[in-house]
Amino acid sequence: MGKLLVKEKEIVVPGDVIAEGMDYLPSFGTYRAGEMIIANRIGLLLLEGKVVKTIPVEGRYIPKRNDTIIGKVFDILMSGWRLDINSAYSAVLPLQEASFKFIQRGADLSKFFALEDYVVAKIINVTSQNLVDVTMKGPGLRKLDGGRIIKINSHKVPRVIGKQGSMVSVIKDATGCRITVGQNGVVWIQGEPEQEVLTVKAIEMIEEKSHHTGLTDEIKNFLDKNKVKVKGEKQ
Repeated sequence: MGKLLVKEKEIVVPGDVIAEGMDYLPSFGTYRAGEMIIANRIGLLLLEGKVVKTIPVEGRYIPKRNDTIIGKVFDILMSGWRLDINSAYSAVLPLQEASFKFIQRGADLSKFFALEDYVVAKIINVTSQNLVDVTMKGPGLRKLDGGRIIKINSHKVPRVIGKQGSMVSVIKDATGCRITVGQNGVVWIQGEPEQEVLTVKAIEMIEEKSHHTGLTDEIKNFLDKNKVKVKGEKQ
């Protein structure tokens, strides 16, 4: 009998034996060696029936219930909108979970959210088949107008936000920008153009140096130095 040695959605690394026996079939990120299926890259284990595969985890966001994310509309359905959420999976915003009080059946849904629109939404359900449902009913959930979008490694999001939002507050105070950080590694920034650029540089610096101690002070110093330069350039 075939036997799965790793649970679904666990992280595997090259050389890990995922399954034994001939019941399972290797797919992306795995290969067969005799009776065993072995991982050949770091990834998240997924099962599709008897097919075993991995998806890369570096920077890829794994949807979790109650996460607040930023998604981009890439398809308009009869019953809602499909969002790119910077993940191997897309999400659906059903009509009844949109923030509008009432949408008539058959209405032109692009009048509410058009293709390429970005929205802040909350994940309300992730099924075992990785179907993701989101809602826009709740504080802070909204369509994003203007500003710029950047993407960071979703594993670095807690560092960018900081304890109780401390790090993101430092950047907001220094630049005057509005900033929304999605748990999925998508960040929205809106402010004066040169301050947006400074904010992007600060966030990239946090992502790059996330393992450093004393990073908050490092970012404060960076912003203080560069804030003066930005003001000087405008004179």
